[in-house]
Amino acid sequence: MAARTFAELVAEAAGAPVDGWDFSWLDGRATEERPPWGYARLVAARLAEVTAALDVDTGGGEVLAEAPAPPPLLVATEAWPPNVAVARRTLRRAGARVVQVGPGSGLPFRNASFDLVTSRHPVATGWAETARVLRPGGAYLSQQIGPGTMRELSEAILGPLPPPAARHPEQAVAAARAAGLTVTRLEEATLPAVFHDVGAVVWFLRKVVWTVPGFDVARYRPQLAALDRRIRAEGAFVAHARRFLIEAVRPA
Repeated sequence: MAARTFAELVAEAAGAPVDGWDFSWLDGRATEERPPWGYARLVAARLAEVTAALDVDTGGGEVLAEAPAPPPLLVATEAWPPNVAVARRTLRRAGARVVQVGPGSGLPFRNASFDLVTSRHPVATGWAETARVLRPGGAYLSQQIGPGTMRELSEAILGPLPPPAARHPEQAVAAARAAGLTVTRLEEATLPAVFHDVGAVVWFLRKVVWTVPGFDVARYRPQLAALDRRIRAEGAFVAHARRFLIEAVRPA
């Protein structure tokens, strides 16, 4: 079968759905190494030990859906309307309630409502709000995006960028402590992400919007064409995702 053209790959990726936080569209086209701590497994184990839990920025609810033993009270928040509908369908079986919130808004829950608050790749962590809704002795467990994640891909589209100023783990630690929480765990990982065709790049940039803010296929078509030529010549394009795991506890 003839190799697919640049235009065909881009058109397919530009028209594919990107709702939720499921990356199965990339199967066979891109891979990303997973962090060694196994976040979904950690969350599932913690959920089995508590009576009330909250997942912030749940996306499509994919992490909570993997938990075999959800607690009696399980709530998730999500700000992006297309994801809210996906999360409600995904989490119906787990008996979870999905609450739509506004971007950057506070958490619409009473003080000391939850034993556990989780969040995978939050847009931004509201540390004071997180501390407020945790019960004494309760924990916040989060896998977060580290500084300069996928920088190679960002620069392939945007050109050279200044050093990252945000999302450093030490900034998260300081913010957690300022909110009155005790940081009990911090781990970091740098993980290769391999793209085998430019369509995978386009789809990824449409979904993970902070990689190239305001990404638009037409606007960046020359850069995408250059990336397509590079992938065809070298066999793949490799970038690196940066992640860190943080756990913080509200003192009893």
